[in-house]
Amino acid sequence: MKKIALISLISFILSPVYAIDGTQLLKLVDRNLNPESYESYRKLINIEPNGREKEYVLFTVKKGKDRVAALFLSPAIDKGRSTLRLEDNMWLYIPNVGKPVRITSLQSVVGGVFNNADILRLDYAEEYDVSRVEDLSTEYLLHLKAKSNSVAYDQLKMWVDKEKKLPSKIECLTQTSMLIKTIHFKKVKDFGSGIIMPSVIETDSPLHKGYKSFMIFAGIKQRQFKDEVFTLTFMPNLESLR
Repeated sequence: MKKIALISLISFILSPVYAIDGTQLLKLVDRNLNPESYESYRKLINIEPNGREKEYVLFTVKKGKDRVAALFLSPAIDKGRSTLRLEDNMWLYIPNVGKPVRITSLQSVVGGVFNNADILRLDYAEEYDVSRVEDLSTEYLLHLKAKSNSVAYDQLKMWVDKEKKLPSKIECLTQTSMLIKTIHFKKVKDFGSGIIMPSVIETDSPLHKGYKSFMIFAGIKQRQFKDEVFTLTFMPNLESLR
């Protein structure tokens, strides 16, 4: 009887963790962070240790789980530039060059702490497997492992609010578990049409001491696009979608 009671107690203690389907939770977080297909306006702000700031305004469109494109609206020197991501492949179009050039996930078209993978982010569930879930008092801690070597970060630790099913913080790690950067999700806002998500995303990095970058969403809404929008030949024409 004591053995049975002990087994029951252990099962009770562990059951909340095992009851959580990490993969399904991650997919729910993806949908709560943004619709599967949408358009958005956002501002990226880079702050240097001396207080100097540089701002960018981007119009972004996404279709499905693996296609994202963004158009630079400001500053004037960058207006008309566009970026495109198809799965792991990324390109930058510069009007006076006239031909898209390949870029990598770890580079940054805006400088600062955000890299191209952060700016042109796909669904997390597309790039990561859930290796473990910890059940904390008010949050779940998801331990994520990259599905391939082409992903910007080998590991992620994602703290997810139990009630909102939204992340509060993500730590981005190397294969050796060295911290690359921390991403903070703040100021949850109702954007209408059932879209309730963080309106501010902030990141800092121990590799860039004193530097911070912010991503501020001014608007986001569900929208459907034709496949041709996410092609190299359409990159010069993203302005026509506004």
